[in-house]
Amino acid sequence: MASIYQNGRYQSCHPTWHSEDSPWKARQILTMLGRHGLQPRTIAEVGCGAGEILNQLHSALPDDVNFFGYEISEQAHALAQARTAPRLSFRLKDLTDEEARFDLLLVMDVFEHVEDYLGFLRRLRPKAQHMIFHVPLDLSAQTVLRRSALLHARENVGHLHYFTEDTALATLQDAGYEIADSYLTAGGIEVRDGGMKRRLASVPRKLMAAMNRSFAARLLGGFSLLVLARS
Repeated sequence: MASIYQNGRYQSCHPTWHSEDSPWKARQILTMLGRHGLQPRTIAEVGCGAGEILNQLHSALPDDVNFFGYEISEQAHALAQARTAPRLSFRLKDLTDEEARFDLLLVMDVFEHVEDYLGFLRRLRPKAQHMIFHVPLDLSAQTVLRRSALLHARENVGHLHYFTEDTALATLQDAGYEIADSYLTAGGIEVRDGGMKRRLASVPRKLMAAMNRSFAARLLGGFSLLVLARS
C-alpha cells in the first residue's frame, strides 16, 4: 500500500493532501500542549504530507522552536517544500530509519495507513520524549451497518486498519506507550468541506455529542482520538 503515496495515486485523489484540515488539527495540538504545560523546543511530524500542520504551529509557537517534517511521498514533499521557512524544514525520508530524537513527535492520522502498524509504532518510540497521535475512529455502528463506508475509507483515503476509542488506546499501549491524556475530537462536526452529506450528518452527531460524545463516536462516527503519550 505504501506505493500509492509514492506513485502519484494518492495525490490524484487528494491534490491538497488534506492541507485544508490542518489549521483545525494544529488547534487540537495546541490545546493538548496547553493542557499539560508542554513547551517543546524541537517538534517533528512523521507523515507530514503538505506540511501545513507544522506551518501552522510554526506561526503559533515561540521563535526558539524548531520544526522538522518527514515524508516518504515525493509529491507531498514537493508541496511541503513551498512551506520551508527559518526553523521549519522538510525531509524526504522515513523517520524510522533515521538516528534522531525530538522533544515532541506528531503522528497525525498516519498509522492506520501502515501495513505493520504495531511494528511502525514500536520503531517510533525512541524518536521523542512525548508523542501526540491523532487517530480516526472509523469503526462505529453506522459504518459497520453501511458496508460501503469502511471500503470507502480503504479505497479513497488508504486506511488499512479501523479503530474505536478503546482499540486505539489499546494499540498504543501494546506498542509500549504510556498514555498521559486522550480525548475525542469532532472533525465530523467542526471541519466543513462543503459537502451536503457531511453537513447533514453533522446535525445528529452534534446533538448526540452534546449528551455523550463517546457514545456518539461509537454510534455515528465522525470523531477521532487525540492522544498524548510518553515513549
